[in-house]
Amino acid sequence: MSIAPSTTPEETTQPDAPASPRGWAPLRPLILRLHFYAGVFVAPFLLVAAATGFLYAGAFQAEKLVYAHELTVPVGDAKLPISQQVAAARKAHPEGTVSAVRPSPEADATTRVMLSGVKGVDADHTLAVFVDPYTAKVRGALEQYGSTGALPLRTWIDEFHRDLRLGESGRLYSELAASWLWVIAGGGLVLWFSRRRALRKVRGTSGRRRTLGLHGTVGVWAAAGFFFLSATGLTWSAYAGANIDELRTSLGQATPSVSASAGGDHGGHGGAAGTGGSGEHGVGLDKVLAAARAEGLGDPVEIVPPADSSSAYVVRQVQRSWPTKQDAAAIDPSTGAVTDVVRFEDYPVLAKLTRWGIDLHTGVLFGLVNQIALMLLALSLIVLIVWGYRMWWQRGRGSAFGRPVPRGAWQQVPPQILVPLVAVVAVVGYFVPLLGISLAAFVVVDVVLGEVAHRRGRRSPAEAN
Repeated sequence: MSIAPSTTPEETTQPDAPASPRGWAPLRPLILRLHFYAGVFVAPFLLVAAATGFLYAGAFQAEKLVYAHELTVPVGDAKLPISQQVAAARKAHPEGTVSAVRPSPEADATTRVMLSGVKGVDADHTLAVFVDPYTAKVRGALEQYGSTGALPLRTWIDEFHRDLRLGESGRLYSELAASWLWVIAGGGLVLWFSRRRALRKVRGTSGRRRTLGLHGTVGVWAAAGFFFLSATGLTWSAYAGANIDELRTSLGQATPSVSASAGGDHGGHGGAAGTGGSGEHGVGLDKVLAAARAEGLGDPVEIVPPADSSSAYVVRQVQRSWPTKQDAAAIDPSTGAVTDVVRFEDYPVLAKLTRWGIDLHTGVLFGLVNQIALMLLALSLIVLIVWGYRMWWQRGRGSAFGRPVPRGAWQQVPPQILVPLVAVVAVVGYFVPLLGISLAAFVVVDVVLGEVAHRRGRRSPAEAN
């Protein structure tokens, strides 16, 4: 399988390459051409995504080492009330407002008090104040981003991986990479398994043939991982992700949210931010946490203060590692009564799969094992891309890149296959717009270049001179 441009003489000149059913034979030249050009133009984006993804997977463990002082404390006798810990955080950092509180989830872990509206902190981020739950001593404060509580090191890598730190416009790079990864991987699988078995071997070969053998073997083993990364990456992309969300909603598979209104209907208002400087409203944080515990919400949890006078506290579980804990409860600040509860076990099937898929993609579902697997997958993609370009160079006899795959491959595809294929591509291109737009651009450029070459070929010697 190829992830970057990879053509060989056997693929382009020998008629005996196909070994699969006859149905693949007419499609193989077309797939080869698409695979080649997609590799040429998309592989650089995939290379950046793979390299930054490798770093991100390793950032979880690096974060524990770099910020050990803020994240961990010596185990004491008994934890202080959460209200006392928040008060200590506010005394040390009176700026901004309390947007959320994450009580110490483990015996040696600090409590996080998140402050929004802090000067000098990005509007999409919060200032996390770390408090010793046994002594209420503040151990530091760091800028934090996202639902996984990424600290500065991981945040920087995450943003570079997602959008090259260019904002919304930069997200196009990662969506383009995710949109094409499954296409390139799938095309590579077809090309690999349609080759004769004798042409796939690595042992006893050299040069381009050996590079192709290594490339294909690694690619076949990693293909399932590439399909997974592509699919899950698209679920929260800018354009394809919006289409996926719309489709899930139309199917009744949207992710439910606990209602933070007094009525308790599932209106999806669980993301409210606190308005009070201390986060204390009505019955207070301690009774709210106790009410959530009574509903079975075990650690780790996050407490979100009411957004306004008509809103409730929201307490939600934030464990995304296996087993997933994502239950949430709304609690009336005036009475301490639970007004609404949403259980993860009641999520629609697609909502659960989306949650698990994203968490597996980001390396949190299975912890260290998950992160090591992602690093190996990213490394394999990097190696495959390098091998792909190496094969293209070797095809040019090691002095220049080889000639591209000849045009006109689509003309070899019978109409009964080509017409349905075009229809499928159009539908997929609609739901995955960056794939559709870039593919259309490839076709237009290819047609224009072909026409230019054709016209030059028809010019007489006199005209040429």
